[in-house]
Amino acid sequence: MSELVTYKSDSEIATVTMDDGKANAFSLDMLAELHGAIDQAESEGAVIVLRGREGRFSAGFDLKVFQEQPQRIGEMVESGARLAERLLSHSRPVLAACTGHAVAAGAFVLLSCDSRIGIDGPFRIGLNEVAIGLTVPLFVVELARRRLTPAAFDQSVITAAMFDPASAVSAGFLDHAIGAEDFEDAVATEAGRLASLPAEAHAATKGRARNADLEVIRKAIEREMTGNG
Repeated sequence: MSELVTYKSDSEIATVTMDDGKANAFSLDMLAELHGAIDQAESEGAVIVLRGREGRFSAGFDLKVFQEQPQRIGEMVESGARLAERLLSHSRPVLAACTGHAVAAGAFVLLSCDSRIGIDGPFRIGLNEVAIGLTVPLFVVELARRRLTPAAFDQSVITAAMFDPASAVSAGFLDHAIGAEDFEDAVATEAGRLASLPAEAHAATKGRARNADLEVIRKAIEREMTGNG
């Protein structure tokens, strides 16, 4: 890992921290390093704790690529889609520690994690693509359909509504919104609980629960990448 992503493994728990010193945008380099971190967690059979820098989980895809390298947009979107797919299908539990704003691709990464704990503060969480003139990718629509409440799905995907952490819990982006003073303890407690789950039973049950949804999402990724969405 480089300065964009750090990987720390402690027994069965791998903490993957995103920090570009700015908004934690999913640049091509950031995404490549995240895939590398998942490779390492897979090889170790580790629970993943995915977290951002203080005040920022992720601002989503790097808009500089849209402006300066349009020929690489497809590569970036596919890498982000595969990241979501890998988190959804990771054989051990995945915990998102949402340290602040989670926007667009940052929000759909939250939707890909098994457990999501966010800091309760003045942060915005949601899918804002329509508000900035972008069409929500088909695989994100399918992912959001499966994780958000019906009302929040329409508000978020179609009208680009954004949520504070407390309302993000009601919508389905987060499971818990915790005050900053208790956040780290809550993350550590949940990571420990997830790590204590019998690995074989968890993986088998996750497969049964998610295989049909993963098939739909993988087909949506293929349609998106081939322009048949």
